[in-house]
Amino acid sequence: MQQEQASPEVQKRIQASFGRQGLMAHLGARITHIGPGCVHIVLPGRPEVTQQHGYFHAGASSAIADSAGGYAAFTLFPEDTEVLTVEYKINLLAPAVGDHIEAVGTVLKPGRTLTVCQLEVFGVQGGQRKLVANGQQTLIRVNRHEQ
Repeated sequence: MQQEQASPEVQKRIQASFGRQGLMAHLGARITHIGPGCVHIVLPGRPEVTQQHGYFHAGASSAIADSAGGYAAFTLFPEDTEVLTVEYKINLLAPAVGDHIEAVGTVLKPGRTLTVCQLEVFGVQGGQRKLVANGQQTLIRVNRHEQ
């Protein structure tokens, strides 16, 4: 299935912002898809992102989900604005196992100030994807100088 791509300008803005996120770099996460209102972030499995049972840590899963939703919203914002998370809730549905996990942020309701996104995290092993977490997020659009 071919997914719609964001414009080159939006992709460049998202990648530049993502590149400034120390936590995402520290975790080893990378963006794999940028579309209008939809962003995918992948986190490869390695011992540093697991918990005591060897599953991906909920903090790592939640962090990439938060960023995927934030950047999904950011794809729809004007160029002179930024995005901040207001709140998010995530339900952990199954142990996060696999070669990697993939977070998908999708805009449910864009707004002038607040935007609501759906968050999904999948455990990926070989070609099999299993939903391991699901949530919802509220984001706020701010002007660059308001940060």
